[in-house]
This record gives sequence, structure tokens and C-alpha cells, in this order.
Amino acid sequence: MDINALVQEIKKRPGFAEHVGMMMVHNGVVRAWSRKDHEKVSAMRVVPDREKMEVICREMEQQPGIFAIEARAAEGTLLPGDDVLIFVVAGDIRENVKPVYAALLDRLKAESVTKQEFA
Repeated sequence: MDINALVQEIKKRPGFAEHVGMMMVHNGVVRAWSRKDHEKVSAMRVVPDREKMEVICREMEQQPGIFAIEARAAEGTLLPGDDVLIFVVAGDIRENVKPVYAALLDRLKAESVTKQEFA
């Protein structure tokens, strides 16, 4: 997963300069501690539902002012510091992009990415 390549891919799309004034980028990584109890985490097993991710992205892309959304998730056993989830939301103005970014993050994590931490 390469967040820079994802940004460049979106920038090459026809109409980008005419429709985009803001891009918000997310790069989630494996923490060395658990969110729920701050216990040490040595690895994390990640299983993405890529079809569901695609459905969510295309649905959220229909929101006003949104030009493009792309998301990628790692799969398998990851170590602290490894990338888990990257995504980009490109749109016209921050008032349109920020709420979609926040809703997308919550939906992707809740509906399409399963994680299991190991001590």
C-alpha cells in the first residue's frame, strides 16, 4: 500500500483540477498497545472485506462535493508500525470533505475491516 501512489492516481483523473480543492488522507497503523486497556500488542491479524470497502466508498462518493474516494487495507498478520488502512477523500471544499472523511473512517472500520490483536 502506497498512500502517495493513491493520491497521484486520483490527481490523474479527468476533472480533478476543476473539482478538487481538498484531499484528506488517512494512514492507520498498528499500535504497540491495545486501545481498550493499553496492554502490549506484538501483532495484529487483519481481514478486510474488500467488496464491502468498495461499496462503502462508492456510496460515500455520492455525497455533495465529493470527487473521489479510494481505500486500501492490508491483510494478514501485521506488526506494530505496519500500515493497516489507507484512504483518500478528494472533494471541493472542507465543509463537504471533512464530514465524509469522518463518516468513511467510522464505517470502514466498523463494517469492512476485522482486527484481532495479539499480546
